[in-house]
Amino acid sequence: MNIRKIKDLLIKIISSIVTIIMAIPLLWIILDVLIKGISIISLEFLTSLPAPIGEGGGIANAIIGTLIINTMACIIGIPLGIATGVYLSEYSDNSKFSILLRNIIYTLSGVPSIILGIFAFSIIVIRIGHYTAIAAAFALSIIIIPIIAKATEEGMKAVPIEIREGAIALGLPKWIITIKIILGVAKNSVITSSLLAFARISGETAPLLFTALFSNYWPRSLNEPMASLQVLIYNYAMSGFEAWVTKAWGASLLLLLLVLSINILIRRYLR
Repeated sequence: MNIRKIKDLLIKIISSIVTIIMAIPLLWIILDVLIKGISIISLEFLTSLPAPIGEGGGIANAIIGTLIINTMACIIGIPLGIATGVYLSEYSDNSKFSILLRNIIYTLSGVPSIILGIFAFSIIVIRIGHYTAIAAAFALSIIIIPIIAKATEEGMKAVPIEIREGAIALGLPKWIITIKIILGVAKNSVITSSLLAFARISGETAPLLFTALFSNYWPRSLNEPMASLQVLIYNYAMSGFEAWVTKAWGASLLLLLLVLSINILIRRYLR
């Protein structure tokens, strides 16, 4: 065996070992949550409201609340993210506004989510005088925007120049080339980033503590406190009561399955 093959084999072995080491924490977390959470999963747990300690109950209001808040955040954040990405890719230049917008997007992507929660609390919750799901959706949408914007920009920039030249040769207007052709080719990046953003905000707890807070009842209005799986897990895990801690593990399992399902969906879509 020559030196080149020995080096290739050595790199392959080291890469495999490092990959396995990196996968251990993830597998450990999944296995731990599965073992501790599977015992509480039942039809009552998934379809009923929370109840006092020792009286059963479930987390249905938190499941519905999470879906409502996340959907509202996506409705606000995804269009803004796509529009920003389209502008940065196709219409921006070296003007001060373009540079400032790009810096804002990159800065927003690194802002801690708790800061965004405090921001939404200061401009919405304090002004209207009570916690509301609208403020939660607003805070989470700010997390979504830079994710979608950067993915859209990079996806559109990766479109081959031949496609642009062909569309220009046909005499098509700039906006049709941008929206129907270039964005159409880059749609996989937009869809993938949208699903990843949904998974990302499904794990955010801090912004919800400052905005939607929690409710033990069914969601009745967007302009009131609303339950979510993230805050329910936080409350129950910190309660110290074994029954509620077990429910926190069950809710964690549901949240983990939601995120894993989204990742599997992304991989199947991209095949």
